[in-house]
Amino acid sequence: MKQVEGRTAFITGGASGIGLSMARSFGRAGMNVVLADIDPDALETALADLHQRQIKAIGVECDVVSRESMQEAAKKAIAEFGKVHVVCNNAGVGAGGPIEEVRPSDWDWVIDVNLKGVVIGTEVFAPIMREQGEGGHFVNTASMAGMVSPPGMEPYNATKFAVVAMSEGWRGQLEPLDIGVSVLCPGFVKTRIHESGRARQSEYGEAVEENEAVAGAAAEFVLNGLDPDRVGERVLEAVRGNELYIFTHPDMRPAVEMRFAGIMEAFDRAEQSDALKGSGYSSPQDLTAIGRQE
Repeated sequence: MKQVEGRTAFITGGASGIGLSMARSFGRAGMNVVLADIDPDALETALADLHQRQIKAIGVECDVVSRESMQEAAKKAIAEFGKVHVVCNNAGVGAGGPIEEVRPSDWDWVIDVNLKGVVIGTEVFAPIMREQGEGGHFVNTASMAGMVSPPGMEPYNATKFAVVAMSEGWRGQLEPLDIGVSVLCPGFVKTRIHESGRARQSEYGEAVEENEAVAGAAAEFVLNGLDPDRVGERVLEAVRGNELYIFTHPDMRPAVEMRFAGIMEAFDRAEQSDALKGSGYSSPQDLTAIGRQE
C-alpha cells in the first residue's frame, strides 16, 4: 500500500508502546488513526499526545479477546472515518516460567490475547476490507520469540510462532484481494510488556508474582530496548513496501541463523537415515496448493 495519506489505521494495544508509535508514524504520513485499547486512562493520554501532533485520531475501548468488543470497535471506527484500510493486531501480553509453575490461567490469558486476539481482529476486518474493494493491509505483531524460542517463555513463544504461521498463510489468501499481510518480529523494545499484568482481565485471575531476579532482568532488557518510534517508522516502511517479515533488530540475525542451521542439519540426517532409505516417496513440491482455492 504505497498510498497511505487520507486512509485509516486501526491499532489494537494502541495506547502505549509499539502501538502508539505506529499511530504516530501513520499519523505523520497523513493517515487517520483509531486507537483500540483496554485501558481507558491510557487511551486518554495517548489521544492527547496524537492531537497535540495534529493527528486525526479517536480512541475506542476494546478487549481483543472478545469478538463482540472488536466488532463494536470496528463499527465506531467506520462511523468516524468511513473506512479502515490498515489493521494492526498489536495487543500483546507476556507470561512464562518453569514448566510446573505456569498456571492454566496464564496459558489461557496469553493464548487468548496474543493468538486469538489476532484471529479475531483479522476475521472481523478482512470482510470489511473485501467489501470496501480498495485493498488494505494487516500488520500482526509477533516477536523475535516467533523465530527463536528462549527457555522459560513457552506460552509467549508459542503464541508468537502461531502469529508468524497465521500471517504467512493469510498473506496467500488475501493477496488476490490486494490486501497485504505483514508480521512484525521485534526484539527488545522500550515498552511496558514486562508490566502487561496491569491490564489482565479479571476472568484470568490475579497475575502471579514473578521471581524478583527474573523480573528485574526482564525489565532491564525491555527498558534498555530500541526506541519504539523507530519501530513505528519501520512498520510504515514495510506497509508501503508490502513486506511479509518486518524485522527491527538486524543484530539478532545470528540467533535465527543458528536455529535454521539446526533445521538444515536435521534434514541432512533424514537424507542419511537407514529408516527412510528406499521409501520411494516424493512430497508435493507446491505445498501452497493445499489450501489454495481455485
